[in-house]
Amino acid sequence: MIETKLREQICTYGRSMFERGLTAGSSGNISVRLDDGGWLVTPTNASLGFLDPARIARLDASQRLISGDAPTKEIPLHAALYETRKSARAIVHLHCAHCVALSMLPEINTVNALPPLTPYYVMRCGATALLPYFAPGDAAVGDAIRGLAGKYSCVLLANHGPVVAGDTLEAAVFATEELEETAKLFLMLRGMNPRMLTKEQVSDLVTRFKLDIPATE
Repeated sequence: MIETKLREQICTYGRSMFERGLTAGSSGNISVRLDDGGWLVTPTNASLGFLDPARIARLDASQRLISGDAPTKEIPLHAALYETRKSARAIVHLHCAHCVALSMLPEINTVNALPPLTPYYVMRCGATALLPYFAPGDAAVGDAIRGLAGKYSCVLLANHGPVVAGDTLEAAVFATEELEETAKLFLMLRGMNPRMLTKEQVSDLVTRFKLDIPATE
């Protein structure tokens, strides 16, 4: 896809998520990896609801700014996920409320933060890892993501929010939305002993849709 179209997509999806309350103020960032190894990435302190395609940062393969505004401070987490998850062509990082709330619960399993509540969570997200808290922009978050060895497309940063990779920008956005909705369901059902998908049902989804889901047991 040509760069002009990708810039427009970033703005369209950013505004859609902003208008639906998935990201507030100037929080959140989006990147897309280009064929030459460079990136398009949203600027620092920019609201995803009011992006200008011409001002989106263009980085080269070494993450040096080529054009546009200064990029988000969260470059280390994007870089680490692209480095370890070779199929990733786009990454969405938000501070959506239900995912952040989930990341703050002490009992959450760090290698499998959410149970298989719905088939679409399994199909779009697979499994979600929970990493410890890092200050925004801390380069150490990159090392933590590298420690996952590219097994996860969905990662929760404690007290911060989700980082989701996809093989297209659309896929990354849809998976982010599915993760937030599943976190919302989990919190709504907490303490109510809900019925989960069985191992057999999950296995059927993996086979039927050729899913690559990390082992979490």
